[in-house]
Amino acid sequence: MGEARTDKAMVEPKSLASQVMLNLVYVSIWIGLSGTVILYNKWILAYYGFPYPIALTIWHMTFSSALAFAVVRLGYVEACNMSAETYVKAVVPIGACFAGTLWLGNAAYLYLSVSFIQMLKALMPVAVFIVGCVLGTESYDQNTMANMLVVSAGVAIASYGEINFVVIGVMLQMISICTESTRLTLVQILLQSRGLKLNPVTTLYYIAPCSAGFLLVPFALLEAKVLFNDPQVNYDVFTFLSNAAAAFALNMAVFLLIGKTSALTMNIAGVVKDWLLIGLSVFLFHSAVTSINLGGYMVAFLGVCWYNYRKLQNMKKKQAEKEAAKNALDDDDITKPLKNGQNGLNKA
Repeated sequence: MGEARTDKAMVEPKSLASQVMLNLVYVSIWIGLSGTVILYNKWILAYYGFPYPIALTIWHMTFSSALAFAVVRLGYVEACNMSAETYVKAVVPIGACFAGTLWLGNAAYLYLSVSFIQMLKALMPVAVFIVGCVLGTESYDQNTMANMLVVSAGVAIASYGEINFVVIGVMLQMISICTESTRLTLVQILLQSRGLKLNPVTTLYYIAPCSAGFLLVPFALLEAKVLFNDPQVNYDVFTFLSNAAAAFALNMAVFLLIGKTSALTMNIAGVVKDWLLIGLSVFLFHSAVTSINLGGYMVAFLGVCWYNYRKLQNMKKKQAEKEAAKNALDDDDITKPLKNGQNGLNKA
């Protein structure tokens, strides 16, 4: 029994190291693709001559739907057995949130710099915490709320120091953060709780068409007439195909990261990505960043880091308690037959 436990102790660090390396690979892929798509979308919407975020998002969803449909129908990936009721109750709400996140997030690029948008995105853990408390995936406590207030204060300071502060752009980004935090929480509630294991391709296979369908309504009301009568709009096959391909790869990476790790891991990775994008925004688009911007964002950054650290410690504590309970149960299973045998000998 001692040798078995020793072997198990030797295997567990190796398994943990392998899992950590895999998580780093998932995170690196997501950061690279996310940065590429964000900067690419900013360029298309603000500099290239295609200021139509809903149309661009519909194109992304249509392209992703077509690719996912082809991969599934050709037999490379097997679709899961999903009933119509499950689709309506689980996929449709997530698809609606996904559509809102992409549309409003892209629209914000028309008004705000990439660097300032990344600073605003520091509020994502705050939104995830609030939505989680409302929907029951998070437990409210005063320490976490104080932590969230620090993050919010940092973002407020960064906003105060923003030179190109546009109210409508900030509002669009705030709503996008709300829909994204809701989507992240609903993925855990509606998909994972139902035992639905969707890989990145089948996730897009089910969700992308739904998101595109939701976007058709605001497109018809807000952009269609203007777009079709715009003589200066730019269409370039290579630009839009490469942009959609990058968006497809990012969508797969997002669901892969959440599916293989957690929403917490994505939030931690997002902190690193935001700093990189702030630097790239200044370098590529010459975005103006003030010392107040950076000071406020540093406060928010430290608050997010502390929040993620506390979450990680709580996860480790719960895992340790689960392992201890499992080991105690295993010990009971081992000693119970021995005790029964000893009792039998005493009776004899």
